[in-house]
Amino acid sequence: MSTNKNKLFEKLPMEGVKNIIVIASGKGGVGKSTVASNLAIALARNGLNTALVDADIFGPSIPRMFGIEDVKPEISALGDKEIFFPIKKYGVSIISIGFFINPNQSLIWRGPLAGKAITQLFEDTQWGEIDYMIIDFPPGTSDIQLTTTQKLNLTGALIVTTPQDLSLNDARKAASMFTNPDLKTPILGIIENMSWFTPEKHPDEIYYIFGKGGGLKMAKEFDTVLLGQIPFVLEVGEAAEKGLSIFSQKNKAVVKAFEDIAEQIHTKTE
Repeated sequence: MSTNKNKLFEKLPMEGVKNIIVIASGKGGVGKSTVASNLAIALARNGLNTALVDADIFGPSIPRMFGIEDVKPEISALGDKEIFFPIKKYGVSIISIGFFINPNQSLIWRGPLAGKAITQLFEDTQWGEIDYMIIDFPPGTSDIQLTTTQKLNLTGALIVTTPQDLSLNDARKAASMFTNPDLKTPILGIIENMSWFTPEKHPDEIYYIFGKGGGLKMAKEFDTVLLGQIPFVLEVGEAAEKGLSIFSQKNKAVVKAFEDIAEQIHTKTE
């Protein structure tokens, strides 16, 4: 019994990967994948070797957000197993279950199968030297989150929320998972998405359509910091639908928000 338990919690080596940071949220629809994608791009733009793992086995969105849905990774045989080579775009090395399935296919897997699949993505991918590996978690606190947290030596977690109370309540559940004594993963900070809305034709106007101050409140609750507030900009969603990054659109407030968050993370972890 003890041997099986030790094997269950055995860490993957992940040689060459310096920092592993998970992006988590308690619910869908808060822009977690958008944050993960553009944070990875922001780090890469700073000259850092950056990888992005789409850990949402049941609803992978990263291939579409990068405009690489139809691209297939190179696969090589090594002994009795296959080695995957990540797709690179915007300077980011990307791997996703979405590369290996039909986009319209629904995966019906129980927890252990999902955990095995995500482990394989980490273990059987040829990463090379990576300064930052960003992991885009699915919403909630499922087997995928637990498997990843137990199998990898994580640098820390970033919690994404919107300012509204409903989102905060769910985000607290995600944060509580990392503070569990059995997992002990540092929360590097809170990222508040959709913090306010400014009409394009009225740049001096600010509307707090989802409330105000929620991210800071949560940061204080979990004794961490509010790393950044990202405004709600329609262009960001439109860019993602076209496989473009936030650095391709005109709103400089969004660009600066991601640049500042990337700089703070690098300062915290270098």
